[in-house]
Amino acid sequence: MIKKEYDAIVIGGGIQGLCLGAYLQRAGMQTAIFERRHEEGGCVCTRETTAPGFMHNHAVCMEFLEWMPFYLDFGLDKLGGRTIYPDAQFGIPFSDGSPPIILYNIASEENYQRSHKSISVYSEKDADTWVKYRRMAQDLEPMFCSFFYSPPAMPTPEDPDPLQTLNRTLLELFGLPHDLAQGSGKDLIDHLFETPGLRALLYKGLEDWGTPLEMPGLGAFGLISLFFIEANSRIMIGGTHTLAHAMVMACVREGVEFHERGDVKKIIVESGRAAGVVLADGTEVRARNLVASNADLKQTLLGMVGEENLSAHWVERTKAFKYGRSCVLGSSHMALHEAPDYKSAKHDPDINNTFITVVGVDTPEEMAEHCREVEAGKIPTIPALFNSVLSTFDPTYAPPGKHTLSAWIFFPKASDLTREEWYEVKKTYNNRIIEHFEKWAPNMTRENVIADFFETPLDLQDDKLIPEGDFCYGLMCPEQLVHNRPFLEAAQYRAEVEGLYLASSGQHPLGGVSAGVGYNAYKVIAEDFNLDYKPWESTGRGY
Repeated sequence: MIKKEYDAIVIGGGIQGLCLGAYLQRAGMQTAIFERRHEEGGCVCTRETTAPGFMHNHAVCMEFLEWMPFYLDFGLDKLGGRTIYPDAQFGIPFSDGSPPIILYNIASEENYQRSHKSISVYSEKDADTWVKYRRMAQDLEPMFCSFFYSPPAMPTPEDPDPLQTLNRTLLELFGLPHDLAQGSGKDLIDHLFETPGLRALLYKGLEDWGTPLEMPGLGAFGLISLFFIEANSRIMIGGTHTLAHAMVMACVREGVEFHERGDVKKIIVESGRAAGVVLADGTEVRARNLVASNADLKQTLLGMVGEENLSAHWVERTKAFKYGRSCVLGSSHMALHEAPDYKSAKHDPDINNTFITVVGVDTPEEMAEHCREVEAGKIPTIPALFNSVLSTFDPTYAPPGKHTLSAWIFFPKASDLTREEWYEVKKTYNNRIIEHFEKWAPNMTRENVIADFFETPLDLQDDKLIPEGDFCYGLMCPEQLVHNRPFLEAAQYRAEVEGLYLASSGQHPLGGVSAGVGYNAYKVIAEDFNLDYKPWESTGRGY
């Protein structure tokens, strides 16, 4: 039963909303989370999208769990959020059967040497460079976490542009020239590495972590994607949904109340303050202290708050916020008789057991052309796949002896095509993928595919209200990063309406399964309401 009043109301039960709700409740605020859908977790979900018994995740790479405050503070591993940390993390096979390039996790010195050995087949220099910078990043993890899990630094007279300060600092720490800050992620990769296959692998990684390949001004930001996040992911045992369930259980244990099918249509604003919400069925629920929205910026401010309750400046800034084309992905899911057996495995069988493989391109030129087509709003001619067969690590993902494959492809944003055009893509694009895939893994024929399903950016927009299918809820570009995300006046998670907080992935530090926005929003709320629970002051981790 819905109570008529709570201390705090959180709109949306995605991972940011779950994170924020758990911290608010632990701090003593009676909190309710209203979720539009029938279950929480957002894109942290697992479905039988192809055939019964074949489990497919939407979000696959759990790249932040070892740092995530929510995971640590609430003991999510004890609530079913258990993981596998594959040794072979990120690799690329080749269509001509040349030796693959594989990047291993950083859990041991042996794995550093395995990465070095794999790259040095093509270039000793590149192998030395990769290991050097990956070690640097490992040493700098405390600094990275403090940046990631803190509200962004704001401009001051002494530091009028914190983003450029961050860029310069990163480049200095890595001993790289300052002019790379004005270049693109592609410029950074080309500066560091000479091996075409390695560059193709890293180009793809850069795009799929949300950094546009050729956008100027993101060169230093590419360091974060390449050396802090890349090749550092975990798999959820039993499906990604187990992480969402653990988050929900943590909230319930603290006393959070959940209301599923609780579609919020309006935020009540009285005397310039957020006073509660109105549900789709007309039910009013009041908030004594605050309302926080896990929904998209425009949905929250223009849809739920309404322009009449905002200044002209905030309306203009909200309308100007951009989505895509970075962070927009199509996803392919297949139920298989056999896992892919790559031609390149004859040189190194680990490529058949690599967590993420890049399939569909052999050269950096092909990968760059793929990205340019998408930037132009076109369906990519070459399917460049970010591909995972999780059943090779956890057999519960498929029936005995069978396998699940999921792959992600950089795609145009939802509005680039008509609904009819997207429907045609949905029906036919997997056929293009299978035909292309066979060049890398000869057993990946149509006969090997039991069933398949393709999810478009429009599907994500329709199903999960992700604008344009952009999983970062906003374009990655210099004018929309750090203190400018989503825009300067909203960067500290406070809306113009008093008592309303913004907690979608359109805020710093972006999307992905980090729960960083929820944690940072809680930090701001704890300051505003003088809450006693401040784990960043007592855990010793520094953030």
